Parts: sequence; structure tokens; C-alpha cells
Amino acid sequence: MYEKDVAQVMEELGAVETGLRSEEVAERQNTYGRNELEEVKPVHPFIVFLSQFKDLLVIILIAAAIISMVSGELESTIVILAVITMNAILGTVQSIKAQKSLDALKQLSTPHSRVLRDGTLMEVSSQELTVGDILFLEAGDVVGADGRIIENHSLQVNESALTGEVESVHKAVDTITGECGLGDQKNMVFSSGLVTYGRARVVVTAVGMKSEIGKIATLMNTAQDRKTPLQKTLDDFSKKLSIAIIAICILVFALNVWQGNAVMDALMFAVALAVAAIPEALASIVTIVLAMGTSQMAKENAIIKNINSVESLGCVSVICSDKTGTLTQNKMTAQQVYRNHELLHANNLKESSPLDRLLLLGFALCCDATTNENQRIGDPTELALVDLLELYRIDELKTREKYPRIDENPFDSERKLMSTLHVIDGENRLLLKGACDEILKKATYIQTEQGIRDITEDDRERILQMNHTFADNGLRVLGFATRIVEKDHIEVEDENQLIFLGLISLMDPPREESRAAVENCQRAGIIPVMITGDHKVTARSIAKALGIYKNGDQCVDGTELNAMSEEELMNRLEHIRVYARVAPEHKIRIVNAWQKKGKIAAMTGDGVNDAPALKQADIGIAMGITGTEVSKDAASMILTDDNFATIVKAVATGRNIYANIKNAIIYLLSGNLSGIICVLAASLLSLQVPFLPVHLLFINLVTDSLPAIAIGMERSTKDILKEKPRDPSVGILTPATMKQLGIQGILIAIATMSAYFLGLKESWAIATTMAFSTLCLSRLFHGFNCRSQRSLYRIGLFTNKYSILAFVIGFCFLNAILLWQPLHSLFSVTTITMTQLFTIYGLALIPTALIQLGRMLRHR
Repeated sequence: MYEKDVAQVMEELGAVETGLRSEEVAERQNTYGRNELEEVKPVHPFIVFLSQFKDLLVIILIAAAIISMVSGELESTIVILAVITMNAILGTVQSIKAQKSLDALKQLSTPHSRVLRDGTLMEVSSQELTVGDILFLEAGDVVGADGRIIENHSLQVNESALTGEVESVHKAVDTITGECGLGDQKNMVFSSGLVTYGRARVVVTAVGMKSEIGKIATLMNTAQDRKTPLQKTLDDFSKKLSIAIIAICILVFALNVWQGNAVMDALMFAVALAVAAIPEALASIVTIVLAMGTSQMAKENAIIKNINSVESLGCVSVICSDKTGTLTQNKMTAQQVYRNHELLHANNLKESSPLDRLLLLGFALCCDATTNENQRIGDPTELALVDLLELYRIDELKTREKYPRIDENPFDSERKLMSTLHVIDGENRLLLKGACDEILKKATYIQTEQGIRDITEDDRERILQMNHTFADNGLRVLGFATRIVEKDHIEVEDENQLIFLGLISLMDPPREESRAAVENCQRAGIIPVMITGDHKVTARSIAKALGIYKNGDQCVDGTELNAMSEEELMNRLEHIRVYARVAPEHKIRIVNAWQKKGKIAAMTGDGVNDAPALKQADIGIAMGITGTEVSKDAASMILTDDNFATIVKAVATGRNIYANIKNAIIYLLSGNLSGIICVLAASLLSLQVPFLPVHLLFINLVTDSLPAIAIGMERSTKDILKEKPRDPSVGILTPATMKQLGIQGILIAIATMSAYFLGLKESWAIATTMAFSTLCLSRLFHGFNCRSQRSLYRIGLFTNKYSILAFVIGFCFLNAILLWQPLHSLFSVTTITMTQLFTIYGLALIPTALIQLGRMLRHR
């Protein structure tokens, strides 16, 4: 619609100046639908709960529980079912994500709008607006629907919710030629925009899901919830482990039946094997470790909404960051002043200079912004002028009281100027502010330190050259001029024969810590990409200053991106470091492209326009200070300080958490493997099963859980950000890890079976008690091995107090079971001698001693 003139738009929409007739409204509402957003129905929590039982490991445990119940082992049955139910509840809580994004999006719509119908101006619910309605807008209104401006009176609209850019857009009626993004469609208004100045009449062009806000809702509904790398890794691990367990259980059952054992005894062997093999506490331990990670990140200004996202940060290989407020300070700041053909830092004006005094008066008087201790009101560019005045101890309000505004010509997008009239030193002085080229067209004179003289062509060329230099560096430029008039009322025609005063450049500067954070990113093998709604030149300039954009890199805008085929985008993707003037669909396209490349993509944002991409990204990061509720609801992480550097810290934490979870899994699996080997050995040697299910469940759920959680709390190394992002396609069970698991499992199994054979000399009851105790204590000692891949000598035995605490608690638990008679029947153990107890201690320590000796020799 922005490419068509008003007459064409009115004709195409069947709209008239007097508004729609009442009967037309109902017909159009049937045709175009109501002006509201549609919602996708979420999955019922009970369905999510049932889906937790589809996992093969869970099915194996259910089968083990049924067999235990049939064989009379009710305690084992109850414990197994309790574990399954607890894990299912935890999984359900994590799977159900609050679908608040669309609710917050709906709240953006204004409840009422003023519309012309049947020739009468009336107020109606915004949900009743339809295509062809004539909408009246004025300062303070929230735009109720998308529309084409048909009459404009200096309308300015803040569209930051859609574009992410905080500056109000100066609107116009004129037709726009050529394709352009939302931020450049100056003859259009969009639902959720806030009118900050002026008034206008608008014909509604789109409502509901067809509006720009509706398109965002559609993108959010269609954005896929992706599994995190850890979830994918654990799913793959679970399937492989399940298949291996089923195969081994069938083999053991068949072997026992072939050896002539009773079918029920053979089944109990298989159940013991299944319980020994499955790390029942794994899901709970992973959840606890991730939850502790979220607590740590919260202290570092990163709030994690979905705990599975904690580890994903460790895999991030691309960070697509918004510019405004994340990489920059989100505050326009005066940079340099050019006057008298001299370039000064904005802080270095001389109040003793008549020229500089006039410029400072222009900053204070030809400006509508105000600030106080509690609030800042006005356009960001004008607020920068007020902030500059504070450096010179000039109070803008007192200055305006001293030199009150007699008259004004408000800014409009056609003149690109604003002028105000004041009585200063007994003279009616006109002060002007606006685009440099427009002021120069109307300037006849120039103010210098020596006084006023005629402006020359050389003056104009030098001023325009400086204007271009500022613009090429991504700076916003304002020109200032003045003149004396002989009347108390001014017209636009009075803006001529001006005295040129000077230029001031402004920008939203990069945060001080952003450059170091970008360097840390690049050192860590992470690609930083800037995505912004700002202009190309400004975006590229900031990206250069931060080190994101370097020689050979590319910068494209939304229009260029539209012209690219998928193939071309994929070919150029790794060379494009800056995207400017982008729309919401562009952001999703960019994130998708990186994901197709196999990268884990993080996306930052604060506006409504960012929400679909935040939801689509592997890690959506919203801004806590400047972010809209929509963006926060769609994101998986919220920065409470809106700082890019916080993301880099979170990445380091995420990497450490994954390393800890991997070590915890190695700990659990190596311990479980030792139990499997013991059961298999007993089966092959036609011996009775060395453990009862209750023994294995106690080890898996109690004595294994505490050291595993302690491993999850291991501190990160200093060099963690010097490593490259891990490949999410590489699973936990690599050949090297399998070899490590095998060696550790065999060592613990040898110690355990040694205790079993020593106990058999007395009785089977003592043998099972000694085997259970040795396996339990060996795994407690083994927790120290799994804190790191380095030796305890290098990392220090006492550097993780939680590992010490976990060992002490587990050791006390085990000794209570062995030495306190009332617990014997509950845990199916018998009384043993002190000699047998110390034999257990000695055998249990041997595997850890050998593993540590091997590491010390290997790293000598």
C-alpha cells in the first residue's frame, strides 16, 4: 500500500472520506475477520505426562517392576515405580512451556480507537476495526490496526515494538517508490505503534492476523520448539543403551534357562541386570545440575527460563545480536561539534565564545525534551542535547523560562526542520534545527568567532563534506542556524536568510565492555553477527568499532536479503556479519540458515518484532530492562543488565555445565557397567545373582546420586573459553569415552567380585552383603575420579567441597546399613565381622588408586 497514492488506496479498499456505513462494517468483518490474534491450542498436560513413558529405558524399568512384583519382590517393585513416576513428573514440568508469548502480544492492542462511520466520529473497540475504516490518531494514541496515512499533521510514531529502534518515525502522506522495510514505510502506521506527536487520518489496510503484529503471531505459532543439543544427545544415548540392555538381558535369560535354572530365577537375573544397567537417577541428576546452573547464571545477570537451555549455551557457535541496547548503550550521546570550520569534542565548547553560547542556546531552546531525577521525556536525539547541556551545568527548563517560546514551526518530514522563536537580549531570535543540507539551502550567512559574514561556496562544500564524514561513520547529524526577525509570529516562509551556526554529531555508542566480549566470543570460536533495524551505514560503523565487521566481511539490508535465493544466502552466510533494516521474517530466515549449516544459534532481541526469531533460535535471549513482555515470554533466557558481555559469561557457564554433566554420566555408566559385569560373571559361572534389585536401586538412587550432583558443581577451568564450541552431533559415548568406561567398570567389577568370592566362603548372604558394600563404596571413591579427566594431584582433592560432602554422607549411609541391625532386613544384608568390613574398605579403594596412578603416569 505504501507504493500507491491515497486515491488508489481508497479506491482499492472501497473506502470513502466519510467512513464506512454500519451495514458495510458487518460485511467486512465477515470478509476480513475480527481485529484480534488467533491462538494455537497447547498440548494438554496429561498427554505430555503420558508421553514420558514412551522412552525405551522407562519401558524396560516397567517390565522389571512387573517381573519383580510377580516374583514377590514388592519393595523393589514400589521403588522402581516410584522412580519412574518421579522422573515422569519432572519431565512433564520441563516439557510444558508456558504459552504466554501470544497473550502478551494480544495485550499490545489498544482497547479503543476513534473511527469515522456513517459520517460520525465515534469510539469503538479496536477489535471491531475493519479494512476501509477511517481512523483518527493523535498524540498518546496506540494505533489499533495497520493503515495508510491519508492526511498528516506532523505525525510521529514510536514503532520500537515492531522495528526495535527507539526513535519516533516522522510520518508523511507521500507515495514511496521501490521496496522498503517497515521502518522506512513512512506513509503507513502499524498496530501497536505509539503516537508521540502530531495527528493524522488513516485508512485501515489490514487487521488481525493480516496485520504486521498478526504476521509476527503467525511466525511465533509456526516457529518450532527445537530440542537442545543435550536433549538430543541424551535421547540418542538412551536409545543405544536401551537396545544394548535388551540384548544383554535376553542373552542372560537364555543362558540361565540353557543352564537348567528355573524360568523365574532366570527372569530375576535379567531384572537384576536391567536395574544394574539403567541409571535411574540420571534424569533427576541432570535436572538438578541444570537447575544449579540456572541459579549460578542468575547471579551473573542471566535468568534462564527453560533449564535445558543452560547447557545449550555451551554449544553456541553463532550469536545473532541486536545492536541497540545490547551492543550499544541504548542512549543517544553527543559526540562532536563542527563550527567555525573547527571540529571539537562535544564536551569542549567554550562558554566564553559567543558562537558556542548561541549553539548551546539552540540545544536548549529549539528542543522539546526534558529530564529530571525520575524520568526522561522526549525524542532520544533531543535527550542527547539535554544531557550535553547538563555537562555545562545548563538547566534546560530554567533556560526555557528565561527565554520562553513565543511561536514555533514544528518539525515535519518534508521540511526536515524545526524552528522556534524567542526574545533573547531584546531581539526576536529564530532558532532552527534540522538536516544539514536543508539548513544550508536556506543559509545566507555564517557565524564565526570574528562575527557574522556571508557564507561562501567554499564554506558550503566544507560543511557538506563534514556532514558526509559524520554520516559515513554512522553518526546522526543535526544542523543549527539562527536569524533575527521583526515580528512575534512566524511562518515556514521565515525560515530563510539564515545564519549557519554549526553541526553536532550524535550516536548510540558501543558499551565499553562490548568489544572485549566480542573478542572473547571470537577467541571461543563463536561468530558474532549484528542484526538491527537501524540504517546500514550506522550498523556497519558500530560493527567495525566492536570488531564484528572486518575487511572482507559483508553488510546487507532487508531489501538485499529479500532479493537473495536460499542458495545464495547459504553461500554468503558465513561472510555476512551485519544485517540492517531487517523485518521479523528476515530474523527467522537468518537463524534458520545458520541452523541448516549445523550451527547452534543464539538470538538476542527486545522488541515484539524479535519474538518469532527468539522462539526459533536454539537460545532466545531477551533484554530484561528494555525488552517487551512478548520478547521475554518467547525467549529462553533474559539478561537483567541487557549486556552482550553477560551472554559470553553465560556461554562459559554453559560449557562448564556440559563438561560436568558428561563427567557425571561417565561416573554413573562406569559404575553401572561394573554391576552388569558382576551379574554376567555370576551367570556365566552358574553362581547365584550377587545383588538383589534393592541393592542396585540403593546404589543407583542414593550413593550414586550425591557424588554425581557434586560432580555437576565442579568449577570451570580458566581456559574454557579458549576451546572451540563442541560439535552437537558428537554424542557422549565416543570411542575414547567407551574405552574409559570399560576400563573403569572392569576395575570396579574385579574388586566387587573379589569381595563376593571371599564372602562365599562363609555364606551366600555374606557374599551378597560384601559384594553390595564393595560396589557401593567403590563407586563413592570413583566419584573423585570423575570430577575431571586430570588427576586429583593436579586439580586438588579439596577444591570441590561438595564431592567431599557427598562421599562422607554416602559412606555414613553405607556403614549405618551394615552396622545398625534394624536396617538389615530392609536392605537385605546380614551381619559381617570387622575384618570383613575393612576388607571391603581396602578392595573398594583399589580401583580409584589404580585410575589415579594411571593418570599421573600418563601426564608426567
